[in-house]
Amino acid sequence: MNDDTADGRAEEPLGRASYLIEGRRVLVSDLLRAGLLRPNERLTFSQRRSGKKHLAQVTADGRIELANGQRFKTPSTAAAAATGRGPYDGWTAWALDDGTLLDALRQRLLDTVAEMPPSGDDGTARSAVRHGRLKFARRQADADAPVTITVRDLLGWWGVTRRGYLVTEQIAAELANHGLSTVPGFAAVGIDDRVTLIGPPRDTEDDEDEAVGQGPEDGQEEPEGSAAPKPTPPSGDEEDKGEPIQGQTVGNLPSALKGVVSVSSSATFEEAFTKMRLNGYSQLPVLNGPRNLRGAVTWESIARARYADSGAPFSDAIVGAHAASYADHLIDVLPDLERFGFLLVKDQTNQIAGIITVADVAAEYGATARPFLLIGDLDRQLRRVISEGLDLNEVTALCDPDGLRKLTAFDQLSYGDYQQVLGNQEQWDKLGWPLDRKSFIARLDELREIRNELMHFNDKDKAGDSAIPMLRNMIDLLREHGG
Repeated sequence: MNDDTADGRAEEPLGRASYLIEGRRVLVSDLLRAGLLRPNERLTFSQRRSGKKHLAQVTADGRIELANGQRFKTPSTAAAAATGRGPYDGWTAWALDDGTLLDALRQRLLDTVAEMPPSGDDGTARSAVRHGRLKFARRQADADAPVTITVRDLLGWWGVTRRGYLVTEQIAAELANHGLSTVPGFAAVGIDDRVTLIGPPRDTEDDEDEAVGQGPEDGQEEPEGSAAPKPTPPSGDEEDKGEPIQGQTVGNLPSALKGVVSVSSSATFEEAFTKMRLNGYSQLPVLNGPRNLRGAVTWESIARARYADSGAPFSDAIVGAHAASYADHLIDVLPDLERFGFLLVKDQTNQIAGIITVADVAAEYGATARPFLLIGDLDRQLRRVISEGLDLNEVTALCDPDGLRKLTAFDQLSYGDYQQVLGNQEQWDKLGWPLDRKSFIARLDELREIRNELMHFNDKDKAGDSAIPMLRNMIDLLREHGG
């Protein structure tokens, strides 16, 4: 999509695909195009506790202009600039003169699109069902009865099984369009962990003693015109996306939020010894409450305390322990993990909710590396069977008919070239394999998609239980029939 309009998006007709399938965030300019807002329409942001009111108006190009002339693309950044604080969920902060919130207009737009006649494709049908589920989740959140669901089941609403980069962006955008976010963040925990779909904060007051939670579209941008009030927004005039966490996080490890077995600082050696033996643990956190981490005991610390003094109190065996947030990037906590051998994990409420060890990280990276190794082997096997069974000149004629790539060796072939060659009936017949070419090529194409996701690091989750046997079966087949 070309960035050729004032709001950074190409003009497009109001259609179902724009909001429900493509999964982008609704903008103020969309409300203008749909006739739900008018240029120069006045907006008011009333802070309940302080009684302060902030005025703004909608510009013809879909921005929110404050009384001082500053213009912003998103309601949230406009609200933060108006107060000099934030973040805010601007969609539930700004209202028309009749009291209608921008959030209500956004929902009206989504409902209108959802009611349009379906195009007949499966994606359109799924998006309509998903729209209904998201509306229900928002109603439940507003009624203090939020929906709790596993990440795996949440992904199923979008018809996917893994959290690739683009999928994660789409899910975050569509949640935001309905005023929803997940706690904990769906991208920062394991795929079988449970998340709760929550709505925007009800009170956007910026009380000194109360931190306002970040809404689904919060963030700041550089305004047009004079400098913004403190806090100063970062430079740039980009759309506020509120992007989900990318990359492996602490919470993605299976043990990170699975609970912990602990002892208190008043425990006995016998209690710690028994719990460690029963569970096969090498360490136990010492907690005087779910948020009060006092340290940990390990087999080594117990042995040292008892060696120094056979009558030592349990407190002598307590050593320092380090905690990390479930949302921390895994690579950032590796130095602490190496130093301590284990890390306690804090959930979104800062409670100690799990523990990770060096073994957990080794297993995770091993599982991540396994498909890479298999893909490398698959690439070698495909190159081998083509180079040993086919003529180089005929292969290069197929893959580089214009000679632009100047192919001179089998080692220069890409995965797409392998598909091109083996998909050719004449070349396939020369191999003499008693196999069905169409089925073989279809599987190669499936593996290509998996390969692309992995090689571009687009997939937050491992390739999946089915990818490993698919790769191994293909490699075994090539070894068997490729000589």
